[in-house]
Amino acid sequence: MSLGLVAIVGSPSVGKSTIFNRIIGEKKSIIEEQRGITRDRIYSHASWLTKEFDIVDTGGIEIENRPFQQQIRMQAEIAVNEADVIVFVVDGQIGLNDDDRLVATMLYKSKKPCILVVNKIDENHLKNNIYEFYSLGLGDPIACSGAHGVGIGDILDRIIELLPKKEGEYNDEGLRFSIIGRPNVGKSSLCNAILNENRVIVSNIEGTTRDAIDTKFVRNNKEYVVIDTAGLKKRGKIYESIDKYAALRALRAIDSSDVCLLVIDGSQGIKEQDKHVVGYAMESKKAIIIVVNKWDLVKKDNNTMNEFTKNIRSEFKFLDYVPIVYTSAINKLRIDDIFDLLNKVYESYTFQIQTSVLNDIIQDVQMMNETPDFNGGRCRIYYAQQVSTKPLTIALFVNEPTWMHFSYLRYIENRIRDSFELIGSPINLVLRKRK
Repeated sequence: MSLGLVAIVGSPSVGKSTIFNRIIGEKKSIIEEQRGITRDRIYSHASWLTKEFDIVDTGGIEIENRPFQQQIRMQAEIAVNEADVIVFVVDGQIGLNDDDRLVATMLYKSKKPCILVVNKIDENHLKNNIYEFYSLGLGDPIACSGAHGVGIGDILDRIIELLPKKEGEYNDEGLRFSIIGRPNVGKSSLCNAILNENRVIVSNIEGTTRDAIDTKFVRNNKEYVVIDTAGLKKRGKIYESIDKYAALRALRAIDSSDVCLLVIDGSQGIKEQDKHVVGYAMESKKAIIIVVNKWDLVKKDNNTMNEFTKNIRSEFKFLDYVPIVYTSAINKLRIDDIFDLLNKVYESYTFQIQTSVLNDIIQDVQMMNETPDFNGGRCRIYYAQQVSTKPLTIALFVNEPTWMHFSYLRYIENRIRDSFELIGSPINLVLRKRK
């Protein structure tokens, strides 16, 4: 589970996106010399010293009224308001300027923990340039070269130190599940049907629910927490700042969930946005249930449900282990079935496999089908051990991880699923080199 959210802010062209890419370990943010390239916020997951957190890159903030500057500033302010820790990047070669002071003023008002990073200290003789930034009153600056990766470890150490230590805070609240989906598929109506009362605003206006709303309740002597989220839109189509805010809250709701209910509008069929929405849950390795809502509006014959199920399996090829339930939130149709599936899926998500049984499976797997030659060698699995749940995570100790082809990992996963009824839960296979 993520410790929290880190926002990277600063004026244009100071190297925010370069540092962002260094932290997440991939080139996700666009890097160009041109000012103002990063306009919207870009989100990702990151980890350091076994600690995970979410991180957001923002557009450059400046005094001059350039194109999109009002929107950029609003996006950055939203990121700052949501963040637990802020990384404020300045340019160590240009020096302190009025744009830096503008950003610093914004950060004073936020009263959030802040890390001042002086970037572009690419050579030793530039290190003295960091001292003028003490005048911002934001603590000791960290010298950094995003281009060369110098100082990134110091930034990450400081991030972990400042992030709230809230891992595992949801353990005693019962089964936590979020209701996710694109806008206007009936998520709030489904939440109300589950709670059996109107605790969430329901409207046909797209995007009514802006925040994630947690509601704790008890059903059949079992504790649950349901999280109703704003509709997630495809990343490239999130223009309004309020929609950006809603998407961020929804992503954090997914991160704090055990199970995600992906709601699809049965009357409209599967849309491309549905795949993008469930992608967030898959990236976070959450257990998933597909809920086809508004089934009362669908013209049906004896084969309609079977055909719709076939279509789901075809469109969501990597979710063949995920159960499907057909509901009508308005008519409270099959709400009990959702709870039956929630309990089964949660059991799978927290399932423990005995080490001896697991290794018998792995041995049989290799006897029936040897690992293929890949990257100049053949991977050999010596030993397997489950190392955690939520998700079910199995470490495979091998001779050389780079020799393992992804298709063989898929084969192993399928054999494990053949041995146990792991409904709706992902299986996370981690390769470790045997020492």
